[in-house]
Amino acid sequence: MAVRRSSTPAEVTERELVITRVFDAPRPLVFKAWIEPERIKEWWGPRGFTTLSCEMDLRPGGAWRTRSRSPEGTEHAEHGVFREIVEPERLVFTQAWEHADGTPKHETLVTVTFVEQRGKTLLTFHHGVFESVTSRDEHESGWSSAFELLVEYLAKA
Repeated sequence: MAVRRSSTPAEVTERELVITRVFDAPRPLVFKAWIEPERIKEWWGPRGFTTLSCEMDLRPGGAWRTRSRSPEGTEHAEHGVFREIVEPERLVFTQAWEHADGTPKHETLVTVTFVEQRGKTLLTFHHGVFESVTSRDEHESGWSSAFELLVEYLAKA
């Protein structure tokens, strides 16, 4: 029988990522940028990556999957399942990168909230629990880059 050590709150907190950002766009538009595949393909992933495909079954229990290509030409895939969709206020979904054979890597949970602020949108992004602080930091870099692309997309949408 294996013994599992439970994480302390401090360990969990340091392996979670929280980003708060105000977007100069109305909440319904920012929300749509997260749930419509053609919009997602415009900003998803770090700068320099190309989103090749995005498939979504937008309902609680529905699956989503994206494929992207890095600037070096390497293809990456990730997928998950929607847990909660409250338009235009909140999205909750799982996220896991895929190994080359399609099997999932470590699964995390993403919660995104959208709050209207006088025509702008306060987005709070919570992602975790990561396997390590290093993994969290890599995701922070990737998401921060993606959010810059989202700013650019929203400015022309």
